Amino acid sequence: MSGFIKAFFYTCLFLTYPLLIYWAIQQGLVWIAPTLFAGIYFYQAFAAKNLKIRISKALVSVCLLLGAFYLQSITAKIIPVLIQVILIFYFGRTLLAERGPSFIERFVRLEFPEFPPGVSEYCRQLTVIWTGFFAFNILMCIILALWSSDYWWALYNGLIIYLMMGLLFTGEYIYRHFRFPDLGIPDPKSTIRTMIVNGRRIWNDV
Repeated sequence: MSGFIKAFFYTCLFLTYPLLIYWAIQQGLVWIAPTLFAGIYFYQAFAAKNLKIRISKALVSVCLLLGAFYLQSITAKIIPVLIQVILIFYFGRTLLAERGPSFIERFVRLEFPEFPPGVSEYCRQLTVIWTGFFAFNILMCIILALWSSDYWWALYNGLIIYLMMGLLFTGEYIYRHFRFPDLGIPDPKSTIRTMIVNGRRIWNDV
């Protein structure tokens, strides 16, 4: 239950973050965001057993604390880039031959332990597309954080990103039925339920 509560908290924070930051900038409280995330990363560094992970998270925590004092607004707006970097790391590393199945194939196998030829290659192509999508978001987030207005930064991170993700999900779901007409494809609700229930295991295995 504690793991579910933690995941729920991080999800809500991620979804509402752009709006909270936009409000905090208007109120002069934007320093709270990098300070909060510095605390989260410091806790993760303290709890990590791997020395490299501990050092990397501690360095991120120190950078966020410095940003909370000297570059409050930019630091707060750059934080979503960290999420995109984590996603591109987990998706991208599974594309290496020695890492085994691609990231999306690992999720597909939760519903299809055995699937027909061609699905594995298709999952790999999807993983490449999503990795590219995250890379594009990293570039856009940095550009908007450094050179755009607070409004456009909040609009992109709080709405446009999710619209693009929705289009990508929907387009792929429709195309999948044409690509694999004989494959018993579960409905989106079932897939999302499977990802929520078993997703943590996949992340830990990557």
